[in-house]
Amino acid sequence: MTDLHHKLQALYEEVAQRNPGEKEFHQAVYEVLTSLGPVVDKHPDLADIAVIRRLCEPERQIIFRVPWLDDSGNVQINRGFRVEFNSALGPFKGGLRFHPSVYLGIVKFLGFEQIFKNSLTGLPIGGGKGGSDFDPKGRSDNEVMRFCQSFMTELYRHLGEYTDVPAGDIGVGTREIGYMFGQYKRITNRYESGMLTGKGLTWGGSQVRTEATGYGTVFFVDEILQSTGQSFEGKQVVVSGSGNVAIYAIEKVHSLGGTVIACSDSSGYLRDDKGIDVELLKEIKEINRGRITDYVEARGGAAQVVTDRSVWEVPCDIALPCATQNEVSGEDAIQLIKSGCLIVAEGANMPCTPEAVKNFEEAGVTFAPGKAVNAGGVATSALEMQQNASRDSWTFDDTEARLAEIMRRIHDRCLSTADEYGQPGNYVAGANIAGFTRVADAMLALGLV
Repeated sequence: MTDLHHKLQALYEEVAQRNPGEKEFHQAVYEVLTSLGPVVDKHPDLADIAVIRRLCEPERQIIFRVPWLDDSGNVQINRGFRVEFNSALGPFKGGLRFHPSVYLGIVKFLGFEQIFKNSLTGLPIGGGKGGSDFDPKGRSDNEVMRFCQSFMTELYRHLGEYTDVPAGDIGVGTREIGYMFGQYKRITNRYESGMLTGKGLTWGGSQVRTEATGYGTVFFVDEILQSTGQSFEGKQVVVSGSGNVAIYAIEKVHSLGGTVIACSDSSGYLRDDKGIDVELLKEIKEINRGRITDYVEARGGAAQVVTDRSVWEVPCDIALPCATQNEVSGEDAIQLIKSGCLIVAEGANMPCTPEAVKNFEEAGVTFAPGKAVNAGGVATSALEMQQNASRDSWTFDDTEARLAEIMRRIHDRCLSTADEYGQPGNYVAGANIAGFTRVADAMLALGLV
């Protein structure tokens, strides 16, 4: 690990040893530590008094059993997680992911990333993450409800608007949030609307929350383009995924003059050179819970689905990975570089492997990391918390304007911090250092806790 500052090398080795088998967490920690060398040189006391070491150790890790009955009356057992990573800036804040791939290492990687992402927003929220290896896909509403109720029956004691405020993530939408909030209210006898975000609009949710991560991703890229005198006008864009983040990224790209020509799901990728029909995609994915193959049947014409290759083979000006971690390999990166891609911005959490990031940087492709690019979701969750605390509700336009301003500030802070530490234009260094220094300052102010 030669890229690490000598004061951080032993720390990384300690993290890897103390957290065996958690490769995604190791990757996330290493990625941040590689940026902190200039900070350690400028502020050596941060390493000497173990601020960085403390930051790599969660304040609390909760693992619990989730028993529930399926529709056949059979008992099912899943495992639940909540990693409350750092609360120096405010209550723990981060989503819940329901997916078979979830295990402690995934949750810790996501929680660690969340610390810096939340810090970059400038809002008073700490970092955490949670979830379960439960798969809601193919389950009835009643099965999902019973699972969510059992999950919350254990987790509720660790939550609260001033303690820990979960939201949704992969596999957790308004339906799941509603079932969990209902169980929390039932157990506690409190209508504490600020203890969960991503709620429905009729019972405490915020306008733009559904669109926020996708919109925020595109707002960030728009700032990158504007900083070099460009715009989305005439740009061809490829987006991976076709879930919540991807759909609303596509919608916002089109509204700014770009054309998204491809997206994907687990069955392959969809290419539509006329531009993805967002309303049709929403109907298939959000209402019918269908597959991208259904889009081709409904759309006709030149739309096609490719099932045996990567979406990153489609030539584009801008690539937005919006699906899941480590989806863009080193080979995928080379393919994007060869096809002339100019900007890669992570709409998902750590979707690019270290090899992919290295390839982008060496080729001069502008690369922006997820902790900055996809911060719009948690930023709007914090805006939802503000509305809940004041018993208020803002309009769509007002909330979207606030989101756009937050993403603009994050972009500018990344660039100015990169300049300050001698790495102009490096969005990875800027995001990591800016996110870290704000948390570190708070940790120092609060003492050894």
